[in-house]
Amino acid sequence: MNLALDRRSLLMGAAGTAAAFALPACAMRAPAGRFFDRLSLPVGIQLYALGDEPQKDLEGTLAKVAAIGFRDIELPGLLGRDAATIRRAADNAGVSISSIHVGAQGDFSLSNDSQKLLDIAGMIGARQIVVPMFQLPAGAKLQPGEDFAALIARTVREAGADMWVKLAARLNEKAVPLKAGGVSLGYHNHSVEFAPIDKRTGWEILAKETDPALVHFEADIGWIVSAGLDPVAFLKRYSGRVRQLHVKDVKRGLVPNTQMRTDPTEVGTGSVDWARVLPAAYAAGVRHFYYEQEPPFAIPRIEAAAKSYAFLAQLRA
Repeated sequence: MNLALDRRSLLMGAAGTAAAFALPACAMRAPAGRFFDRLSLPVGIQLYALGDEPQKDLEGTLAKVAAIGFRDIELPGLLGRDAATIRRAADNAGVSISSIHVGAQGDFSLSNDSQKLLDIAGMIGARQIVVPMFQLPAGAKLQPGEDFAALIARTVREAGADMWVKLAARLNEKAVPLKAGGVSLGYHNHSVEFAPIDKRTGWEILAKETDPALVHFEADIGWIVSAGLDPVAFLKRYSGRVRQLHVKDVKRGLVPNTQMRTDPTEVGTGSVDWARVLPAAYAAGVRHFYYEQEPPFAIPRIEAAAKSYAFLAQLRA
């Protein structure tokens, strides 16, 4: 099966989505029960959304998200703690950690021995390890007038297809011992993966070059929408490969781009039709749904998380 992303079909799907908004609600979909209740799934959260609060006070932060209603946790890293401490904090708060993002370097990174990664994941209870982004080349630095988003976009342009081929090979290699130990390795997208490279995109290369039996995807809906793609068409295209979802919304009116530019907002207040997206994600194989939001925030981060949770918990789809 050719897993290359048909960008044209996704963009056409987006046009279809816009047309669907003109239809009466009853013509778009039949009434349904609350999505998460109906499927007996918890609403999850990626703690990155809470900034530096988890690192400053992990126990207090987990207690707050548990009080909101979140039960499924994805960590942005080890937060300066050892795995046993993290597990105790999660158990005390009554939440489960199902996934953790792995850094490019440090105490928990792809450069670690595979057994160390397995030991840490096992201690905290995570069955998924996710690479949140490609590693910037050594020596990459900001040029005058650049911000970090511009640096990333320029790096991708300059690196070309070879960067994605090498990343795919590394993911395949690292995934083998992890899978043998009962942990799956995934890759999380931003928008820059969809930038054109010689009539392809970085995402097309990753999808083609990674082994579906070894490497899965964590689809970030906010970044997919920011790139101008229809998330439902994307999820259908990669059915069976997408296991995790970042439930992230984007304000209406964002100009689609692949330059790492987005306009975040609380889930349910933006442009994403979650009543379409969440069922499509479940049908594609997603079983972990993590709320996430990029800065800047219009309200305190924990309030944004609570507002997003309230929308998701009541969503009928």
